[in-house]
Amino acid sequence: MRVLVVGATGLLGSEVCEKLVARQQRVRALVRPTSNPDRVSRLRKLGVELVTGDLKDPKSLEAACRDQDALISTASSTFSRAEGDSIETVDRVGLSHLVDAARKSGIRHFVFVSFSGNIEEPSPLRDAKRSVEKHLRESGLGYTILRPSFFMEVWLSPAVGFDFAKGSVTVYGDGTAGISWMSYRDVAEFAVQAVEKPAARNRVLELGGPDQLSPFDVVRIFERLTGRKYQITHISNETLRQQFASAPDAMQKAFAALFLSYAAGDRVSMSEMLREFPLQLTSVDAYARSVTSGTSRA
Repeated sequence: MRVLVVGATGLLGSEVCEKLVARQQRVRALVRPTSNPDRVSRLRKLGVELVTGDLKDPKSLEAACRDQDALISTASSTFSRAEGDSIETVDRVGLSHLVDAARKSGIRHFVFVSFSGNIEEPSPLRDAKRSVEKHLRESGLGYTILRPSFFMEVWLSPAVGFDFAKGSVTVYGDGTAGISWMSYRDVAEFAVQAVEKPAARNRVLELGGPDQLSPFDVVRIFERLTGRKYQITHISNETLRQQFASAPDAMQKAFAALFLSYAAGDRVSMSEMLREFPLQLTSVDAYARSVTSGTSRA
């Protein structure tokens, strides 16, 4: 099978490419002139065919989609932005153009990685994701929409205040709401299985990890593994609401909305899903062990 991956130099997209190559699929990746050269080189070494294009350039998308059987999109402007990138130009308009290009090129199956259906705090990013989902469902393409919960590699990392090395954690909200923390590697596996399995066709799949743990539960896991007491800083729901209301642009409003969704929790039951798509999901405990293995006990 010939599979185009859009977002291939990102954390999730590069993992998708690796898994596809391991399954001996023929993989093409859309990269930009501004893409990280080390990540592009890594794809090249994997044997991935590279094509240059941009979600803001519809003609380049049609060329990239040509002669492909399936497409997996993990692209977003939230963590990797070039000039002209925004939620509007990439996450809404650009990805809608990608759906159109896939349809015109005869692609049979489009896998779109969105985010959890429980993340419904109104924001430009939420609106863009749901708009593309609707456009894809109505396009006539075979589709799978993946809606994963919060990625533990992002949300349980220093990038958003979970500094396990320093023993310092920022908790959004009261810290008691359960979240089905998920590994991006497991999301990549679901994306690849979605391409392979007819059971995934024309479906929206809500995805989460094996545990439904509150931020406080997670802190206790890290404290147990490191043998140290973590310092916790709270950001209240009221403060989060104020940040959302005063956000100066669409991107900051989107992140403020995500923090509010984190505070509200995101519980996803995976028992039925795993009967259809067998996978050993990564636990928070396993993730914590992997990132704290070199952390000395106090």
